[in-house]
Amino acid sequence: MAKKTKITIETDTLLVLRGRNSLHAWCPLCAAEAEMVALDTLGVLSDLEPSMVEEWLNSQELHCSQAVDGAQLICLNSLLGLVRKKNS
Repeated sequence: MAKKTKITIETDTLLVLRGRNSLHAWCPLCAAEAEMVALDTLGVLSDLEPSMVEEWLNSQELHCSQAVDGAQLICLNSLLGLVRKKNS
């Protein structure tokens, strides 16, 4: 009788956010203070496809608010949660 070998491979994704300009602000959807980054820097911070980010923004899964200067800010708590969900 032949032996069977079971091999399990687990993969994980690490999102490294370095050298970013962020600020702490109130996220109304989290109902908590969160680290926020500008929407226009999101492509530099991650390898997410713009269409996926747009889908998350439209569904309000990715929390977005507006800074005083008019820039759109993304809540990193919601972004990290969505990246984990996408990769699981």
